[in-house]
Amino acid sequence: MRKNSMEKNHSFQYHPKAFHVFGPRHISSPGWREIISSSWKNESYKRVVMACFVQSTYLLELDRQENRYGLETALAPQWWTPFKYKLVEPLIDERDGSIFAAVLEWDQAAALADFIPIRPTGAPKVVLAIRGTLLKNPTIRRDVEDDLRYLAWESLKGSFRFERLLSALKSIIFNQQGSKNVSITGHSLGAGFALEVYKALAAEGTYVEAHLFNPPSVSLAMSYRILSGKAGFVWKRFKSMLPSHSVYQSKSIAKDAAESTESRITSELKQMLPMPHLYVNTSDYICCYYNYPDGVQNNSFNIDVEEKEVKPGGNVLTGVKLFVVSKAKQRFLEAHRLQQWWSDDLELQMALNNSMLISRQLNSLYTIQAPKQTQGKAQVYLNLD
Repeated sequence: MRKNSMEKNHSFQYHPKAFHVFGPRHISSPGWREIISSSWKNESYKRVVMACFVQSTYLLELDRQENRYGLETALAPQWWTPFKYKLVEPLIDERDGSIFAAVLEWDQAAALADFIPIRPTGAPKVVLAIRGTLLKNPTIRRDVEDDLRYLAWESLKGSFRFERLLSALKSIIFNQQGSKNVSITGHSLGAGFALEVYKALAAEGTYVEAHLFNPPSVSLAMSYRILSGKAGFVWKRFKSMLPSHSVYQSKSIAKDAAESTESRITSELKQMLPMPHLYVNTSDYICCYYNYPDGVQNNSFNIDVEEKEVKPGGNVLTGVKLFVVSKAKQRFLEAHRLQQWWSDDLELQMALNNSMLISRQLNSLYTIQAPKQTQGKAQVYLNLD
């Protein structure tokens, strides 16, 4: 028995998904210095930790499938304990018993053991982390079912998991007496769910901080819009060559003035409201449409649309800042992996172009009531590996 236990501990320590083997290399655990200078104020640190939390949800399900329980054998706890968080509740799909998300909370007892009397500035009190698709027999049916749902409808509403996630996050916000210090994060399909839940809450005037890694963008509806956009451009070009009547010209001028006023008001409102952080790799065809410009020529799709001026400092109309890394092309699996977002050599820089998909997905949020909480940043991160 003792020999078997030692063998299990050895395999546990050197498992390829163990935190010290597979996780970030140069990231320190919180210490008493966090009181003076919080690491959570650093966007890169926050990105890395959020990615680690999502990885823990993948491992929670894999631990369940492979019967790894307890601190001696389970892999998932390694991915939240270094940051002084604890598991409060795994979210389970009752149809197949799989774990698809987890509620993590700041562990004050563990923090005190390392002489951290208070939660560092910028560290969320509660995080809802959502995994993506796992192509394993126990989970593949329900995961792929939701993948196909998004592919067909560009929405995850109506899914059992969407309702469960929305209910869980509303409960968290109620218990915390507000959305301040509450975050949601996810990868791939999980990022799609996180964005859907974020939008549902925003429609009610409630905003949480969100970090979405490789969110899905490929759908039949989106492909149709791309083709429709090209056809619309051809039709506008054709109409511009036709003679215009003065009556129509005056109507056009009045319409342009109204649209300009509406755009200015919407722009001012967008600057006040938070938006989720999106982390996208343009070599990943699952999220590639997030890099498709809104009203700017894009050679990668070979589609010409009406050109518009893009002002320095980001997209004024959507309040979005795109951060880009330019490297050699990657294979899809490498570009879609969660691991890249805690990689040491990841570099992000701002790109000045508007995103058509983000404009459409989030534009409706700016015609609603003022938010109950205002936190987060309007940032989209792109990894062009």
